[in-house]
Amino acid sequence: MTTNFPRVPAKLLEKLRDYPDHIERLQEVLNIVAATPPSLIPRLERAIEALQGRLGTFMAEARRELNQARSSGDPRLIAAAQAKASLMSQIRLKHVWMTDKVFSVYFSGV
Repeated sequence: MTTNFPRVPAKLLEKLRDYPDHIERLQEVLNIVAATPPSLIPRLERAIEALQGRLGTFMAEARRELNQARSSGDPRLIAAAQAKASLMSQIRLKHVWMTDKVFSVYFSGV
């Protein structure tokens, strides 16, 4: 049996293309929301909250990596960690990815 799970919003796929493990972790939370029985909270709202929660985790992880890089004093590590933290800060704002129609339609129609 093949289950048709939702896809990660296209903008997040685009922004996280260099972080496939992050995409996988986002897909994981969407699959959980899609497989969870209906409740009083609409699925679309639960999916948005799940993504925002996971994106917040990514931001916290990126901040820790930045702190570790700064502690190392290695300019290359610091620059890479700063770039990652900046990206994670940007994508955690839902207006960056919320316009994905396929995502909205999937969770509105489930």
